Amino acid sequence: MLRFFVFICLVRLVSSDTDEECHTFTKLSFHSAIVGTSLKVRLLLYTGKNFTCAKELHSPFPVSFNTTKKTTFIIHGYRPTGSQPVWLSELVKGLLYVGDMNVIVVDWNRGATNLIYSIASSHTWGVAEILKETIDKMLASGASLDNIYMIGVSLGAHIAGFVGQMYEGKLGRITGLDPAGPLFNGKPPQERLDHTDARFVDVIHSDTDALGFKETLGNIDFYPNGGLDQPGCPQTIFGGLQYFKCDHQRSVFLYLSSLKKDCDITAYPCESYRDYLNGKCISCGDDQSMPCPILGYYADQWKNYSVLKDPPVTKAFFDTADEEPFCIYHYFVDIMTWNKNIRRGYITIKLTDQDGNTTESKISHEPATFQKYQRVSLLARFTQDVDRVKGISLVFSTGSAILPKYKLRIIWMKLRPITRPERPQMCRYDIVLMENREMAFQPILC
Repeated sequence: MLRFFVFICLVRLVSSDTDEECHTFTKLSFHSAIVGTSLKVRLLLYTGKNFTCAKELHSPFPVSFNTTKKTTFIIHGYRPTGSQPVWLSELVKGLLYVGDMNVIVVDWNRGATNLIYSIASSHTWGVAEILKETIDKMLASGASLDNIYMIGVSLGAHIAGFVGQMYEGKLGRITGLDPAGPLFNGKPPQERLDHTDARFVDVIHSDTDALGFKETLGNIDFYPNGGLDQPGCPQTIFGGLQYFKCDHQRSVFLYLSSLKKDCDITAYPCESYRDYLNGKCISCGDDQSMPCPILGYYADQWKNYSVLKDPPVTKAFFDTADEEPFCIYHYFVDIMTWNKNIRRGYITIKLTDQDGNTTESKISHEPATFQKYQRVSLLARFTQDVDRVKGISLVFSTGSAILPKYKLRIIWMKLRPITRPERPQMCRYDIVLMENREMAFQPILC
């Protein structure tokens, strides 16, 4: 994180010494949304030599535009108030920070700004046609389709898909950040983003129950927190505008986190979010040289997609914290009990490090069933990374507010790090948990 902010400070110093005209994203007022806007597309070019001072891209191309380099297009979505996306500048800087590339912001605010969503949506094909004209000129100047990368947000994801269709899926990569659902859910592949639109298509779904697309669209589709309500976002309308857009925008901020490299957000291929929560998918195969997929900018490194002619279609699930850097640290909690009768309930586990810092995981998505002499493996998810576990505490609860209170008699328990598998496994034997009463103990190496 420190390197990232030092970089941004240096960027501002460099840009302040330039005398060339800087172009900025089209800013419109809410009045423009009321009266509506007709389509106009501007392409704003950022490179290693103009980090914060964009040049408006026209043909013939400026000398600073090296078409043989990787070129990343950022395509925003619906703009109901006409404002610039809050994440735009950070995304441009983040991309230039991780690679020597051209970054082109596709400014179609005139066209995206309208109170009537369907009118803005109707402009998506027009934006795609204009982008194709630009890419054709880039190809004539030495560019390669393999070096074209499109990041589309909401409606912008489908625009990227349309461009990909025009090139018969030969674009290098498309990333869809919560592709728009309204007017696109249920549409055939040629009328939306599809995994055949580029050599590699990755998608982050963060609002599938409202503004985002519900079904899979890419070679790999990431579903943070199941793709539904995102932690840290308002749960009621009293949260104001954030109630409507926070889940939808979370896909962008998760992608941004991958550029900063504070931590890698690992996802797990799985058929359903429930299976993931139940610990059925916390593995990516027996081949240790093939790690689990990483969310965001580096997602295309999974299974070396660049050399596959027909990449598979995969769903991947994971959970996040409620704020940056969003990473979650996974453990398996293995428990064997010796109660005579079956016990059903929930486990809360707390870890304490050498300095007394604690992090807690409530495994409460569904009750676990504890039977005599049968091992139960529970997936625990923590927001903090505990390097050296000094203490563990457990709480057992049936969720009942009335008597009687039950005991859970544990023969042995084991804590297995999943995110950091190189760390030692911790054990403890002969524990009796009184319902709703915390039991703290020091673990031993297994």
